[in-house]
Amino acid sequence: MKVLVINSGSSSIKYQLFQMPQQEVLCSGLIERIGLELGKVHYKSNNIKVEKEVIIANHKSGLEKVVDLLLDKKVGVISSTDEIKVVGHRVVHGGSTFTKTAIVTEEVKKKIESLFSLAPLHNPANLEGIKVSESIFKDAQQVAVFDTAFHQTIPVEAYKYAIPTKLLEEYGIRLYGFHGTSHKYVSEKANEYLQKKHSKIITIHLGNGCSITAVENGKSIDHSLGFSPVTGLIMGTRSGDIDHSLIFYLTNNLGYDINDVNNMLQKESGMLGLTGFSDLRDIEAAAAKGNKKCQLALEINAYRIKKYIGSYVAVMNGLDAVVFTAGIGENSYVIRKLACTNMEYFGIELDDEKNVIRSKQIREINKETSKVKVLVIPTNEELEIAKQAYELL
Repeated sequence: MKVLVINSGSSSIKYQLFQMPQQEVLCSGLIERIGLELGKVHYKSNNIKVEKEVIIANHKSGLEKVVDLLLDKKVGVISSTDEIKVVGHRVVHGGSTFTKTAIVTEEVKKKIESLFSLAPLHNPANLEGIKVSESIFKDAQQVAVFDTAFHQTIPVEAYKYAIPTKLLEEYGIRLYGFHGTSHKYVSEKANEYLQKKHSKIITIHLGNGCSITAVENGKSIDHSLGFSPVTGLIMGTRSGDIDHSLIFYLTNNLGYDINDVNNMLQKESGMLGLTGFSDLRDIEAAAAKGNKKCQLALEINAYRIKKYIGSYVAVMNGLDAVVFTAGIGENSYVIRKLACTNMEYFGIELDDEKNVIRSKQIREINKETSKVKVLVIPTNEELEIAKQAYELL
């Protein structure tokens, strides 16, 4: 059975076509920098690589380019869209409605849409991917896999906010957590690597969206993103943690419209607000050339990561491994170094030479004397989504 996985992020689309249950990757790729001045298309199949720069206005345009490549007579891997029987979709926010993988129905789509306000950068793109996929792969079963599902094991003392209890009981206002597919995948890989029955791991997913999770014995017990994916670590355009009274100050004292404030915190803050760039590669390049704003932004970014590592060590009363994953976590030796510097008290000692080595394999980047393993584990959300979609059907 051919299973296509579509992972629509806030500014990117990862995709892979699998032959299941063999888990054979027929092709894979990435559409990135969606909505920016110039986007990039990546496609790989049978050792054939296609890379090109094109304007990608929105996610619909990006998905159409994916289909063109799948059907291409020279590099494509299918002759008809009918060959694809299942399309698995990453959906960021499932609220309290979705705690497991679900077959897409009209009712499911309506519920995903009802959660737009909780994940305005993601759920609209996720739903758009589903709708475009339905129009292209007419005979395929659409399946939604929710980022929030892995975090259902977080205990009440961690997910309940100190606000009137009726807001949780009547409206489901609580910490939900996100990037669950990624955190689940890399934490399982870390446990396999460590070969420990009882483990205490911190997984750090760093991309345009960022999050950190405390994983004890394979279960999520705390997480940096909350009711919506805007809290916690500093992200590409999202602020991460702020004093919520700032929102009222901006609206009541500075005359901001509440919608403008929401847009600011979601789309104009984070690394973009600090530097003018949302892509960390641009920020690191400018910092290397002496840009003070970019240098400071990298320090601020790493400082926030270190604060969360410390708090999760306290929550778990110990630590076996720190895992870096996702685009930035896997590729930015700068952020990894900054986040692991002066952490010897927690047993974290980074090996600078190992840290700069690039690899697609699981690797240790800690010193031999380090009590805590520092691992770089490439995430594979697409494989996890394919497995869950296939198992559901």
